[in-house]
Amino acid sequence: MINRIIRFLWPAIGAFAAVLILFLFENTTGLALLMAPFGASCVIVFALPDSPLAKPRNVIGGHVISTFTGLAFLHAFGQHAWTLAAAVALSIVLMQVTKTIHPPAGADPLVVILAGAGWSFLLTPVLAGALLLVGLSAAYRFVLQSSQIQQTKANADSK
Repeated sequence: MINRIIRFLWPAIGAFAAVLILFLFENTTGLALLMAPFGASCVIVFALPDSPLAKPRNVIGGHVISTFTGLAFLHAFGQHAWTLAAAVALSIVLMQVTKTIHPPAGADPLVVILAGAGWSFLLTPVLAGALLLVGLSAAYRFVLQSSQIQQTKANADSK
């Protein structure tokens, strides 16, 4: 029972650390690295780390492609209901074609268009934040695997 609880807490601890670090980095440097869709990305990279959707290519590519699409629609056509819908739809198509599907990135065009974001949004928070999130999830997996190896060795030594 305790092992099951701990197994459920690890992803929460990873997500907590990632969001905290993204926010603190933003607070310290003034560079925005946090946006709402990254919360959903944390669910995938920390709770489902073996999922194809959690691959760095998918996390980074999905967010960059979807944000670029949202920015292109916003700056070419403005903020309208149809641009919101079309940008999300095209983002889905482009993520499928490029094999970078990452469901949380589907929200990026909505964030971009509703906020009236500028092109710099693509670099910060999107690219920089996605890179940091991927790096943090890799570190999380390394720590988790190391602790599991140590646990396995300790169990083997006690027999």
